[in-house]
Amino acid sequence: MSKIAERQKFIRHWMEVTGESEVDMLSVARMAKSMGWKAPAPITEEERLAKQFRDAARQDIRRDRNTGRPYRGYHAVPRYSANGQLSFSYMDIDDPKAKPDSFRKACVMRREQTIGDVLQLRLDQHHWNDQRPPEQHVELLPADMEFDVELRLAGMDDEDDAA
Repeated sequence: MSKIAERQKFIRHWMEVTGESEVDMLSVARMAKSMGWKAPAPITEEERLAKQFRDAARQDIRRDRNTGRPYRGYHAVPRYSANGQLSFSYMDIDDPKAKPDSFRKACVMRREQTIGDVLQLRLDQHHWNDQRPPEQHVELLPADMEFDVELRLAGMDDEDDAA
């Protein structure tokens, strides 16, 4: 059994023991540690600092000079090493030396993540509805989000006009 499968099984065990239907993962970890599970090795100071820098880059929201709309300044660019290991570098999209190919890779990766999230949401919704009587069904949310994006963009324009 894989480590992930073992952890999933333990989560179900925690739910059975506690009777809870919503899982508090910190409580699960506490129970697991009390039962002899080993915690992962702590990360190094450099790894912790790098994570803080990644978080800071992700939160760098700037305003377009012309439209006033917010945009993310740094984007994660996927990189594969010779042995196929995935890592990320970060690019500042305002840097004149930034390469269009790197930005394209970052955009494609984020789009793929979004598609994966929408697909999994649809699978989850179908499962919910398949397991319940019709009166408990949840309406499937549309996967085409273009209209929602346009509405939000228009809302930003309305906010700018009001300011």
